[in-house]
Amino acid sequence: MYSQNESNSQKYMKKIIFIALIFFTLNSQAQIPNFKSLQGLTKTANSPVSNAEMIEGLKNSLNIGIEKAVGSLGIENGFYNDAVLKLLLPPEAKQITNNIRLLPGGQDLVNKTVLSLNRTAEDAVKEATPIFKNAILKMSITDAMGILFGKENAITEYLRQNTYSELQAAFAPKVKVSLSKPLVANVSTNQTWNLLCSNYNGVANSTVGKFSRLKPVNVNLEEYVTEKALNALFIKVAAEEKAIRSNPVARVNDLLKKVFGQLDKK
Repeated sequence: MYSQNESNSQKYMKKIIFIALIFFTLNSQAQIPNFKSLQGLTKTANSPVSNAEMIEGLKNSLNIGIEKAVGSLGIENGFYNDAVLKLLLPPEAKQITNNIRLLPGGQDLVNKTVLSLNRTAEDAVKEATPIFKNAILKMSITDAMGILFGKENAITEYLRQNTYSELQAAFAPKVKVSLSKPLVANVSTNQTWNLLCSNYNGVANSTVGKFSRLKPVNVNLEEYVTEKALNALFIKVAAEEKAIRSNPVARVNDLLKKVFGQLDKK
């Protein structure tokens, strides 16, 4: 009797062990795909950055830079309140300020002209985004690795060196239109500038002016504002590039995180 009970007990235990083994095997197999999936994700996250991705990342950073640059400069006082980028009178007009006492109400007219110049730049740069983006899109980057691991403004400088003439030619007509807009007190920058210059040139061409060796002022205002506005945009884009390079928070999408994340490992 005892022997028969022991036999039944052993058979029962074997069944329990067998069922447990089946359950464990099935559960382990179910976990394998998830583990492999995690391995795949890790591999993708740490996969090498291709040259095509680097090029796309560099262009992406420039696009973001120009959007932020235009956003900060293309508003009222975007230029005027910026101590570094504020447009002053052209260098050729320095003799006007040096002899401002010769012009009745001269200082007030100079102040209005400076304000108008900056309003023109602020207005014109609003049109810069598509011009820059088109140049960036067509830009052929020949040394993505060298640029990525170059100096903090290497991408911006590459854009400047390879597209400046194109950008200047496309941007100048926008400036020309802005110069003719009545942006300050319903008067255009061209009108204010011409009034300032005509008043001064009248003095310079007078007997007193000639005796004082004053020279008339003749400036291509369109070229001056175009150059100043473009340089300001490049300065702002360079600042954004520096932020993307040094601050992971500024890398606002996965591509930038992947491409510029390489710099964190240096």
